[in-house]
Amino acid sequence: MDDPTRPHGLDRVRTAHADLVRHLDDLVGDEGADPAVPSALPGWTRGHVLTHVARNADSFVRVLRAGERGEAVAQYEGGPPARNAAIEDGAGRDWLTLVDDVAQSASALEQTFAGQTVWTGSYTTSGETPALADLPFRRWREVLIHHADLGDAAFTPADWPAEYQREELRRLEMRWNSRRPMGATGLPAAALHAPSLDRLLWLLGRAEIDGLAPAEIF
Repeated sequence: MDDPTRPHGLDRVRTAHADLVRHLDDLVGDEGADPAVPSALPGWTRGHVLTHVARNADSFVRVLRAGERGEAVAQYEGGPPARNAAIEDGAGRDWLTLVDDVAQSASALEQTFAGQTVWTGSYTTSGETPALADLPFRRWREVLIHHADLGDAAFTPADWPAEYQREELRRLEMRWNSRRPMGATGLPAAALHAPSLDRLLWLLGRAEIDGLAPAEIF
């Protein structure tokens, strides 16, 4: 019987981890297995993206362990400056080291998820106080988005699971509305008329929609 105190979605995190690591392993021997290859994110290489994915896993282990102690801590020890420095420091490592870092940090997070008994706490990040119970979705999001951010044709936003796209759209539309003045909620008509994936990418800041300024909700 399922444990009602545990959040759902841990299995889809494991699947996203496995898909990413398998893709990275498949690139070995290919010219794409180069940390210096530019990613789809301006100013970031593939080395930056992979280091960020690994340090994100570490940060979630940090807040979960604190939650077990009944504490609420910042996601990244040292805050954004320390986070950014860690990404810069790790971005230039060789491909196999990067892949191992992604795999090992993902495994550590999965083990922490599996052993977590306290899901009622929270943590702080970017001016928000998310619930620990939302971490499985947030990790799923992180891995899927940054997998596509690598910029490799073998995995693009079109490969995101339909379940993720639906849930993320719902969340981001709520986020958009929460940042609008009273009475001015609802996405612009141009966004509503766009295909759902285009709308999602616009909300995520990863695509443009003609006639609209960037969503800028993060």
